[in-house]
Amino acid sequence: MSGPSQVKDVPIESGAAGRAQLVEYLASGVRPRDDWKIGTEHEKFGFRTDDLRPPTFDGERGIEALLKGLVRFGWTPVEERIGDGPARVIALTRDGASVSLEPAGQLELSGAPLDNLHQTCREAATHLREVRSVAEPMGLGFLGMGFQPKWTREEMPWMPKGRYAIMRRHMPTVGNLGLDMMTRTSTVQVNLDVASEADMVKKFRVSLALQSVATALFADSPFTEGKPNGYLSYRSHIWTDTDPHRTGLLDFVFEDGFGYERYVDYLLDVPMYFVYRDGRYIDAAGQSFRDFLDGRLPAWPGHTPTLLDWADHSTTAFPEVRLKKYLEMRGADSGPWNRICALPAFWTGLLYDDAALDAAWDLVRDFTRDEIHALRDGVPRHAFKLPARIGNTRGTVLDLARRALQIAAGGLARRARVNENGSDETIFLGPLMELVEAGITPAERKLELFHGAWGGNVDPVFREFAY
Repeated sequence: MSGPSQVKDVPIESGAAGRAQLVEYLASGVRPRDDWKIGTEHEKFGFRTDDLRPPTFDGERGIEALLKGLVRFGWTPVEERIGDGPARVIALTRDGASVSLEPAGQLELSGAPLDNLHQTCREAATHLREVRSVAEPMGLGFLGMGFQPKWTREEMPWMPKGRYAIMRRHMPTVGNLGLDMMTRTSTVQVNLDVASEADMVKKFRVSLALQSVATALFADSPFTEGKPNGYLSYRSHIWTDTDPHRTGLLDFVFEDGFGYERYVDYLLDVPMYFVYRDGRYIDAAGQSFRDFLDGRLPAWPGHTPTLLDWADHSTTAFPEVRLKKYLEMRGADSGPWNRICALPAFWTGLLYDDAALDAAWDLVRDFTRDEIHALRDGVPRHAFKLPARIGNTRGTVLDLARRALQIAAGGLARRARVNENGSDETIFLGPLMELVEAGITPAERKLELFHGAWGGNVDPVFREFAY
């Protein structure tokens, strides 16, 4: 999840002029191909190495102490005043990147916009090395999985951030699993650029149609409270019962005429969570941004929004693919460090090369809405084994994943971005190629260990799969 946006605070005009201003805001993100960047984000669960419990915010072994410890690596603290109390460190920034907290203290790196995947992987490795150097003396470890494998919702701590308090109150009114989404899930995602509105539309459609393939490739959340939960990506399932007003597949993206204007209309109809002013959050949960535009927001009557409010509001929509000034791929469970690099490799290979994008579009262009929804609904439980159509051939999601990886590999090879050893970016697809070759997801590998070497005990996952 995001914190307050960093956008120029310009008032939004009223009426049609204001709507055009919002469209222009989204469209202003287009970049020439030579300036396309890759921004990778990943979350991870902290745990105390002695009892495996998640660390609280406060205390000598707390998350705030960890953040303060990271300052020695050149990070700048970001503070938020909690109620009437003192300002507390809730995030860090450095060179276009940030370290922030999810609601239960999941630690997130929001990486800087970088030129290639070699830089992305170095950034992730540096971050994990810094975190480990601070965490180990504190008796803390970190685990990459899609869902907290051991602890109940009630046993998860809450971070003292204003927007999370509002969401915590609102979530149970719109779904059954929203609090689980907040406290017990972790993801890895990538943010990618577009060259034009037409380019955005094509990339949006391809990535929505193939998002379930990414979910299958990265499926790594088979445990709930120490036992198998019947899913391979329980994190993905949780989004189906979080808040139907702001989640899921966006069918209108596939309709004729889709573009920035239609996405603005969608966002205007997503209920608000808050307004952020003068360092505090005003609870506007469930209220209308359209009313805000007219100065009729019940939570703050007589006031109208700025582009900063619009940017904040855009972060409160959680579809499978999200449009800001760029596209965010949101369908993957978190995992070990090499899959942090693999997720941006998969989508960069598919979307940043014209031939690859054309081939990916050919793969999905005749998918029906029912087929896309069937993939979304079935993959969390069945992953690679779910039936899927490839052209006129009946197969499985495994076959679809294999073909998508082949296309992505070709796209990365043609990008020809090499490291100091002469290796191009296809090296980062290696972990996914191995999964497809074996025909088994990360979740299924953990289930085999659970039923075998671990003797029905989930605790070893914290030791064997920690960063």
